[in-house]
Amino acid sequence: MPAAACESTSPPIWRRVLTVPLVPEAVRQTRRDTTTALSEYGLHPNTAFAGAVLLVVSELVANAVRHAAAQSPTADVTIAIGAGQLVVGVADQDPHLPDLSPEGVGDGLRTVADLAAAYHGRLSVEPTVHGCGKIMLARFCVPEDLHPRGRRAGPEPEVAGPGGMEPRHG
Repeated sequence: MPAAACESTSPPIWRRVLTVPLVPEAVRQTRRDTTTALSEYGLHPNTAFAGAVLLVVSELVANAVRHAAAQSPTADVTIAIGAGQLVVGVADQDPHLPDLSPEGVGDGLRTVADLAAAYHGRLSVEPTVHGCGKIMLARFCVPEDLHPRGRRAGPEPEVAGPGGMEPRHG
């Protein structure tokens, strides 16, 4: 088979997963790790986009600490970047799915949804594959002028669904 036939045309999806205990310090720890992850990928942390991502990570982890810690000792925080998108996922073992309707969402998740929408993305929540928790997903389109390493084309980053991220147990 010719070598060209074996090459993938889709750029790789870069992903970092951090498991944090659901205690207040987790917010600070996750912000530090996310700043490092953005820098390693080539997204400068001193941009409005990075600031939005850091605020979203902080809010989603703070919500997990506040609302899921009784059911979930830890959360998995994923930053996935590829195909011109950045996805923040926060998975915990609490099966309660928050109401994301305009009437049901609180100020924090409203801010998360607004920040994602400002970058042509959205906020969603899904049960984990085995039904033993949930994953909050905030999707962003990376601004054209910030595309690191020329990565733009390809499939949407996957962080949930069959074969996707599950909370770690134990």
